[in-house]
Amino acid sequence: MKLKFFNTLGREIQEFHPIHPDEVGIYTCGPTVWNYAHIGNLRTYVFEDILRRAFEYFGYRVKHVMNITDVGHLTDDADLGEDKMIKGARESGRTVWEIAEYYTDAFFKDLKRLNIRMPTDACRATDHIEDMIKLIQRLGERGYTYSAGGNIYFDISKLPDYGKLALLNINDLKAGARIDIDENKKNPLDFALWFTRSKFEHQVMLWDSPWGRGYPGWHIECSAMSMKYLGEQFDIHCGGVDHIPVHHTNEIAQSEASTGKKWVNYWLHGEFLVLTRGKMAKSKGNFMTLSSLEDQGYDPLDYRYFCLGAHYRSQLRFSFEGLDAAARARRNISEHIFRLRLDSEDRLKALSPDDLIGGTEPQPDAVKDCLDSFFNHIAVDLNTPKGLAVFWGLLRDEDVDPASKYRALLEMDKVLGLDIGHIESQIPELDEEIEKLVKERDDARKRRDFTKADEIRDVLKGKGIILEDTPEGVRIRKK
Repeated sequence: MKLKFFNTLGREIQEFHPIHPDEVGIYTCGPTVWNYAHIGNLRTYVFEDILRRAFEYFGYRVKHVMNITDVGHLTDDADLGEDKMIKGARESGRTVWEIAEYYTDAFFKDLKRLNIRMPTDACRATDHIEDMIKLIQRLGERGYTYSAGGNIYFDISKLPDYGKLALLNINDLKAGARIDIDENKKNPLDFALWFTRSKFEHQVMLWDSPWGRGYPGWHIECSAMSMKYLGEQFDIHCGGVDHIPVHHTNEIAQSEASTGKKWVNYWLHGEFLVLTRGKMAKSKGNFMTLSSLEDQGYDPLDYRYFCLGAHYRSQLRFSFEGLDAAARARRNISEHIFRLRLDSEDRLKALSPDDLIGGTEPQPDAVKDCLDSFFNHIAVDLNTPKGLAVFWGLLRDEDVDPASKYRALLEMDKVLGLDIGHIESQIPELDEEIEKLVKERDDARKRRDFTKADEIRDVLKGKGIILEDTPEGVRIRKK
């Protein structure tokens, strides 16, 4: 099965061809750790996790690199505003080093709660300053930099195809640019590679360099770290659509100028999570965190399911009504899965959930067809909404035996990442006696012995377990 993706560089669906057979190198733009990641940020990381899971399912060895920006990112991508780390330190009362550590840990906890796999390499910018300095020196040797006002800038006039990712018309941009943004720049679109003390009076995070004591610009870190861990050419670069016009455009410029060759083959970008009043953004104060959703009673995987319901290239409008629907759907999945395990106990009781995932037992034709359909949808630009539709179709198919159905759903969940193989944590903790009563009631209903079924339900109610008969099946909850 061939994988295909919408490549922002070209604006079309393209078949994936790796640089190295059966291997894929992926770089994803990570967080700027001056505050908590908001749920809009986390939507992008969910999409990138689906991408990685898809590659791994189809047999690729994945090297996934993510940067942790703990220095040098301003509040405006175009070298404007104040340093986010200083801003975060001032607002929190901590040092910049303390807030970097605190919010990095918080970010990794969010990934874990969303069942997002950790990157192969999570690179902190502050650990790679020397790599950035060497890359800037290399650019200087090739004639792409100049010094002005104590800072080092990239000269975009030396690169004829600057802006190709964002389809920028350089002449139009020059005509409409505000030339007084930074008087040190030859061209308003030039960008900083290294700042000295001339940028901020009270900058804290500073390093020695050939150009004086200072700190790197934001864009240079991604080029330096991606090339260190993935090589001068690699397969895929991901991020949010907001990175296309400035950050990713400048990454391409400096990377390809330094090597003289194409840098990345495929660019994948996730769309915004939007509120009624617009894009979610920390700078505007209109953002929610994963913890704030948990405080309101939602499980982090409810939000993951919510994200899967929209294609990663489509804007997703956030509402609590939509999140409630996702929570209900995921609860229904949990209850279905629990019943499937009970109904399949003769075939499955000797196996753990981990043993079941990826089992080799032959599947019925109907199940094979569902699996083929599901993974075909995933293979063509990660179409999770259509994949979920296939998932639910199989879940509700009463003609498929429970064990085959259960195993096939686990196979789909290798990509969806809803952790249904460990569903016990999603449902009431039931001891063997309760499980036996639930199964006896289910058998009684199948025999249409409703008197017996009602008696068992009353017994369970007395033990604090409520059974609710719905069109989708039986819901199990604690009293």
